[in-house]
Amino acid sequence: MEHSWFRSHLGWVRLLAALVPLAVAGGLQLTLSVITNTSAALILVLAVVGAAATGDRLAGVLAAASAALGFDFFLTQPYFQLRIDDPGDIELAVLLLAVGLAVSELASWGIRRSMVANQQSGFVQDALEASALAGGSVSTQDGLERTADGIRRILSADAVSFVGGEHDASAVIIQPDGTFRRHGGVVDVARRGLPTGPDGYCAIPIAQQGAQLGYFRVELPAAARPSREELRVAVLLASQWALRPLPHTVARNHRAGGQQS
Repeated sequence: MEHSWFRSHLGWVRLLAALVPLAVAGGLQLTLSVITNTSAALILVLAVVGAAATGDRLAGVLAAASAALGFDFFLTQPYFQLRIDDPGDIELAVLLLAVGLAVSELASWGIRRSMVANQQSGFVQDALEASALAGGSVSTQDGLERTADGIRRILSADAVSFVGGEHDASAVIIQPDGTFRRHGGVVDVARRGLPTGPDGYCAIPIAQQGAQLGYFRVELPAAARPSREELRVAVLLASQWALRPLPHTVARNHRAGGQQS
Protein backbone atom coordinates (compact mmCIF):
# COMPACT_ATOMS: atom_id res chain seq x y z
CA MET A 1 0.00 0.00 0.00
CA GLU A 2 1.47 3.39 -0.97
CA HIS A 3 2.43 5.94 1.67
CA SER A 4 0.23 8.50 -0.09
CA TRP A 5 -2.80 6.48 1.09
CA PHE A 6 -1.58 6.63 4.69
CA ARG A 7 -1.01 10.40 4.41
CA SER A 8 -4.58 10.92 3.20
CA HIS A 9 -6.00 8.86 6.10
CA LEU A 10 -3.81 10.08 8.98
CA GLY A 11 -6.70 10.15 11.43
CA TRP A 12 -7.38 6.43 11.00
CA VAL A 13 -3.69 5.58 10.92
CA ARG A 14 -3.04 7.32 14.23
CA LEU A 15 -6.15 5.86 15.87
CA LEU A 16 -5.11 2.33 14.88
CA ALA A 17 -1.52 3.04 15.99
CA ALA A 18 -2.84 3.88 19.45
CA LEU A 19 -5.29 0.97 19.72
CA VAL A 20 -3.60 -2.00 18.03
CA PRO A 21 -0.68 -2.35 20.52
CA LEU A 22 -3.18 -2.26 23.39
CA ALA A 23 -5.23 -4.98 21.70
CA VAL A 24 -2.12 -7.06 21.08
CA ALA A 25 -1.07 -6.70 24.72
CA GLY A 26 -4.55 -7.72 25.82
CA GLY A 27 -4.36 -10.82 23.64
CA LEU A 28 -0.90 -11.69 24.96
CA GLN A 29 -2.27 -11.55 28.51
CA LEU A 30 -4.12 -14.78 27.73
CA THR A 31 -0.86 -16.51 26.81
CA LEU A 32 1.29 -15.58 29.80
CA SER A 33 1.41 -19.20 30.87
CA VAL A 34 3.35 -20.14 27.72
CA ILE A 35 5.41 -17.03 26.84
CA THR A 36 7.72 -14.79 28.86
CA ASN A 37 7.39 -11.06 29.27
CA THR A 38 10.50 -10.60 27.15
CA SER A 39 8.88 -12.46 24.26
CA ALA A 40 5.69 -10.44 24.71
CA ALA A 41 7.70 -7.20 24.58
CA LEU A 42 9.31 -8.26 21.30
CA ILE A 43 5.89 -8.96 19.81
CA LEU A 44 4.75 -5.48 20.87
CA VAL A 45 7.81 -4.01 19.15
CA LEU A 46 6.53 -5.56 15.92
CA ALA A 47 3.26 -3.67 16.36
CA VAL A 48 5.27 -0.45 16.74
CA VAL A 49 7.26 -1.27 13.59
CA GLY A 50 4.00 -1.72 11.69
CA ALA A 51 2.83 1.75 12.75
CA ALA A 52 6.20 3.31 11.98
CA ALA A 53 6.15 1.76 8.50
CA THR A 54 3.30 4.11 7.56
CA GLY A 55 5.85 6.93 7.49
CA ASP A 56 3.99 9.06 10.05
CA ARG A 57 6.21 9.90 13.02
CA LEU A 58 3.28 10.64 15.34
CA ALA A 59 1.72 7.25 14.56
CA GLY A 60 4.99 5.57 15.55
CA VAL A 61 5.19 7.57 18.79
CA LEU A 62 1.58 6.73 19.65
CA ALA A 63 2.23 3.04 18.99
CA ALA A 64 5.36 3.05 21.18
CA ALA A 65 3.52 4.73 24.06
CA SER A 66 0.55 2.41 23.61
CA ALA A 67 2.80 -0.66 23.62
CA ALA A 68 4.50 0.42 26.86
CA LEU A 69 1.12 1.17 28.46
CA GLY A 70 -0.34 -2.16 27.32
CA PHE A 71 2.73 -4.00 28.61
CA ASP A 72 2.31 -2.36 32.02
CA PHE A 73 -1.46 -2.86 32.25
CA PHE A 74 -1.85 -6.37 30.85
CA LEU A 75 1.49 -8.15 31.19
CA THR A 76 3.08 -7.14 34.50
CA GLN A 77 2.04 -7.77 38.07
CA PRO A 78 -0.21 -6.50 39.52
CA TYR A 79 -2.28 -7.14 36.39
CA PHE A 80 -4.85 -4.59 35.16
CA GLN A 81 -3.21 -1.78 37.09
CA LEU A 82 -0.85 0.94 35.95
CA ARG A 83 1.80 -0.18 38.39
CA ILE A 84 4.83 -2.48 38.14
CA ASP A 85 6.26 -4.18 41.22
CA ASP A 86 9.08 -6.19 39.64
CA PRO A 87 12.21 -4.05 38.93
CA GLY A 88 13.01 -6.32 35.98
CA ASP A 89 9.61 -5.58 34.43
CA ILE A 90 10.13 -1.84 35.01
CA GLU A 91 13.39 -2.03 33.08
CA LEU A 92 11.72 -4.02 30.31
CA ALA A 93 8.87 -1.50 30.04
CA VAL A 94 11.34 1.40 29.78
CA LEU A 95 13.34 -0.47 27.15
CA LEU A 96 10.16 -1.26 25.21
CA LEU A 97 9.27 2.44 25.09
CA ALA A 98 12.81 3.50 24.14
CA VAL A 99 13.20 0.85 21.45
CA GLY A 100 9.73 1.65 20.09
CA LEU A 101 10.55 5.35 19.81
CA ALA A 102 13.92 4.63 18.19
CA VAL A 103 12.40 2.21 15.67
CA SER A 104 9.69 4.74 14.86
CA GLU A 105 12.19 7.54 14.24
CA LEU A 106 14.48 5.36 12.13
CA ALA A 107 11.61 4.08 10.02
CA SER A 108 10.24 7.59 9.52
CA TRP A 109 13.68 8.90 8.50
CA GLY A 110 14.25 6.01 6.09
CA ILE A 111 10.86 6.47 4.43
CA ARG A 112 11.40 10.23 4.07
CA ARG A 113 14.79 9.62 2.44
CA SER A 114 13.24 7.07 0.08
CA MET A 115 10.46 9.49 -0.89
CA VAL A 116 12.99 12.25 -1.59
CA ALA A 117 15.05 9.87 -3.74
CA ASN A 118 11.94 8.83 -5.68
CA GLN A 119 10.95 12.47 -6.16
CA GLN A 120 14.40 13.39 -7.45
CA SER A 121 14.33 10.42 -9.81
CA GLY A 122 10.98 11.66 -11.10
CA PHE A 123 12.44 15.14 -11.64
CA VAL A 124 15.28 13.71 -13.72
CA GLN A 125 12.86 11.61 -15.77
CA ASP A 126 10.63 14.63 -16.42
CA ALA A 127 13.64 16.73 -17.47
CA LEU A 128 14.85 14.07 -19.89
CA GLU A 129 11.37 13.69 -21.36
CA ALA A 130 11.01 17.46 -21.77
CA SER A 131 14.33 17.63 -23.59
CA ALA A 132 13.19 14.89 -25.98
CA LEU A 133 9.83 16.59 -26.54
CA ALA A 134 11.36 19.98 -27.25
CA GLY A 135 13.92 18.30 -29.46
CA GLY A 136 11.20 17.28 -31.90
CA SER A 137 10.40 13.69 -30.94
CA VAL A 138 6.66 14.52 -31.11
CA SER A 139 4.53 17.27 -32.62
CA THR A 140 4.75 20.73 -31.06
CA GLN A 141 1.17 20.60 -29.79
CA ASP A 142 1.61 17.18 -28.17
CA GLY A 143 4.93 18.22 -26.71
CA LEU A 144 3.52 21.38 -25.13
CA GLU A 145 0.60 19.47 -23.64
CA ARG A 146 2.86 16.80 -22.18
CA THR A 147 5.24 19.40 -20.78
CA ALA A 148 2.28 21.23 -19.20
CA ASP A 149 1.15 17.96 -17.64
CA GLY A 150 4.65 17.36 -16.23
CA ILE A 151 4.67 20.84 -14.66
CA ARG A 152 1.20 20.22 -13.23
CA ARG A 153 2.34 16.98 -11.58
CA ILE A 154 5.53 18.48 -10.13
CA LEU A 155 3.78 21.52 -8.64
CA SER A 156 0.50 19.73 -7.79
CA ALA A 157 -1.23 22.50 -9.76
CA ASP A 158 -4.93 22.68 -10.53
CA ALA A 159 -4.22 23.35 -14.20
CA VAL A 160 -1.30 24.20 -16.50
CA SER A 161 -1.57 25.29 -20.13
CA PHE A 162 0.61 27.00 -22.72
CA VAL A 163 -0.60 30.43 -23.82
CA GLY A 164 0.88 32.37 -26.72
CA GLY A 165 2.01 35.99 -26.37
CA GLU A 166 2.70 38.13 -23.30
CA HIS A 167 1.40 37.31 -19.85
CA ASP A 168 -0.59 39.87 -17.85
CA ALA A 169 1.45 42.49 -16.04
CA SER A 170 -0.13 41.39 -12.74
CA ALA A 171 0.90 37.75 -13.14
CA VAL A 172 3.26 36.21 -10.62
CA ILE A 173 6.36 34.95 -12.44
CA ILE A 174 8.08 31.71 -11.44
CA GLN A 175 11.80 32.41 -11.67
CA PRO A 176 14.61 29.96 -12.59
CA ASP A 177 15.97 30.27 -9.03
CA GLY A 178 12.70 28.92 -7.61
CA THR A 179 11.25 32.21 -6.37
CA PHE A 180 8.02 34.06 -7.20
CA ARG A 181 8.26 37.62 -8.52
CA ARG A 182 5.73 40.29 -9.39
CA HIS A 183 6.59 43.73 -10.81
CA GLY A 184 10.26 42.89 -10.27
CA GLY A 185 9.93 42.19 -6.55
CA VAL A 186 10.02 38.88 -4.72
CA VAL A 187 6.59 37.70 -3.55
CA ASP A 188 6.50 36.47 0.05
CA VAL A 189 4.20 33.49 -0.53
CA ALA A 190 4.33 32.42 3.12
CA ARG A 191 2.87 35.80 4.20
CA ARG A 192 0.76 36.88 1.22
CA GLY A 193 -0.18 33.54 -0.32
CA LEU A 194 -0.59 32.80 -4.01
CA PRO A 195 -2.87 34.62 -6.46
CA THR A 196 -6.38 33.20 -6.72
CA GLY A 197 -9.52 33.82 -8.77
CA PRO A 198 -10.07 33.84 -12.55
CA ASP A 199 -7.20 36.30 -13.14
CA GLY A 200 -4.88 34.91 -10.49
CA TYR A 201 -2.20 32.68 -11.93
CA CYS A 202 1.53 32.15 -12.13
CA ALA A 203 3.48 32.28 -15.37
CA ILE A 204 6.64 30.62 -16.69
CA PRO A 205 7.65 32.76 -19.70
CA ILE A 206 9.16 31.23 -22.85
CA ALA A 207 11.37 33.62 -24.80
CA GLN A 208 13.62 33.39 -27.84
CA GLN A 209 16.15 36.08 -28.76
CA GLY A 210 14.72 38.41 -26.14
CA ALA A 211 11.13 38.18 -27.36
CA GLN A 212 8.47 36.35 -25.33
CA LEU A 213 6.69 33.77 -27.50
CA GLY A 214 4.32 32.61 -24.82
CA TYR A 215 4.16 31.27 -21.29
CA PHE A 216 2.97 28.31 -19.29
CA ARG A 217 -0.01 29.45 -17.26
CA VAL A 218 0.09 27.71 -13.86
CA GLU A 219 -2.97 27.74 -11.62
CA LEU A 220 -1.99 26.66 -8.12
CA PRO A 221 -4.31 25.96 -5.17
CA ALA A 222 -4.40 28.85 -2.69
CA ALA A 223 -2.82 26.66 0.00
CA ALA A 224 -0.03 25.37 -2.27
CA ARG A 225 3.53 25.94 -1.11
CA PRO A 226 5.79 24.24 -3.67
CA SER A 227 9.46 23.96 -2.71
CA ARG A 228 12.15 25.95 -4.48
CA GLU A 229 13.50 22.71 -5.92
CA GLU A 230 10.10 21.84 -7.41
CA LEU A 231 9.78 25.35 -8.87
CA ARG A 232 13.27 25.18 -10.39
CA VAL A 233 12.47 21.84 -12.03
CA ALA A 234 9.19 23.23 -13.41
CA VAL A 235 11.05 26.16 -14.98
CA LEU A 236 13.67 23.78 -16.34
CA LEU A 237 10.98 21.71 -18.06
CA ALA A 238 9.35 24.78 -19.56
CA SER A 239 12.64 26.37 -20.67
CA GLN A 240 13.34 23.51 -23.07
CA TRP A 241 10.84 25.18 -25.43
CA ALA A 242 13.04 28.26 -25.73
CA LEU A 243 15.29 26.08 -27.92
CA ARG A 244 12.56 25.09 -30.41
CA PRO A 245 10.71 27.48 -32.72
CA LEU A 246 7.00 27.70 -31.93
CA PRO A 247 4.74 28.22 -34.96
CA HIS A 248 2.32 31.14 -34.56
CA THR A 249 -0.61 28.82 -35.30
CA VAL A 250 0.33 26.61 -32.35
CA ALA A 251 0.66 29.63 -30.07
CA ARG A 252 -2.79 30.90 -31.12
CA ASN A 253 -4.41 27.48 -30.64
CA HIS A 254 -2.93 27.05 -27.17
CA ARG A 255 -3.84 30.58 -26.25
CA ALA A 256 -7.50 29.85 -26.98
CA GLY A 257 -7.33 26.55 -25.08
CA GLY A 258 -5.74 28.19 -22.07
CA GLN A 259 -8.47 30.81 -21.82
CA GLN A 260 -11.16 28.16 -21.89
CA SER A 261 -9.64 26.07 -19.11
